[in-house]
Amino acid sequence: MLLEQPVKKNIVIFASGSGSNAQRLLEHFEHHPQIRVAALFSNNPKAYALKRAETYHVPALLFSRDEFYNSDKVLEQVKAFNPDLIVLAGFLWLVPLNLLQTFPDKIINIHPALLPKYGGKGMHGLHVHTAVVQSGDERSGITIHRVNEEYDKGEFILQEYCPVHPQDTPEELAARVLQLEHKHLPEVVEQLLLEKDKL
Repeated sequence: MLLEQPVKKNIVIFASGSGSNAQRLLEHFEHHPQIRVAALFSNNPKAYALKRAETYHVPALLFSRDEFYNSDKVLEQVKAFNPDLIVLAGFLWLVPLNLLQTFPDKIINIHPALLPKYGGKGMHGLHVHTAVVQSGDERSGITIHRVNEEYDKGEFILQEYCPVHPQDTPEELAARVLQLEHKHLPEVVEQLLLEKDKL
């Protein structure tokens, strides 16, 4: 008699760009016994993240601004993958209420700086690291947080830190912060999904 395969928990990723954090999640959960990446969604037809998903044989779906904000099309597509967690990995649009209300406390984001100081609309990529370098702050880092109806305002799950050196360029700081992102995002996702089983 065949043993039943355990039902895996599903992650849905949203990404707008290169998708290096999506890559880390795809790698980390490719052979995971309890968790899998079920799909990747992007708002950018040129996003390399779409190719990364295809490499791992994960469904990659593209959507428009109109579909995202003025219809339930994206919501229905996401629901079809039965996500236990939605991870924004370099996704630049504000999440609409229909998704927030359907998946309360199930949407998280990774931000490449320390919130609340370096958050808000337009604070992404090198814009963030330039602001940190120009500020003279001695440390930067990452913030993984729950997503609500405002940019970067949701409850913090984890903050990790790295130094900012006086001679740093934004690109050098970005590389240091990215290492933190790649290390901690898969760990946090795993923890959030598996700790619920222990409650």
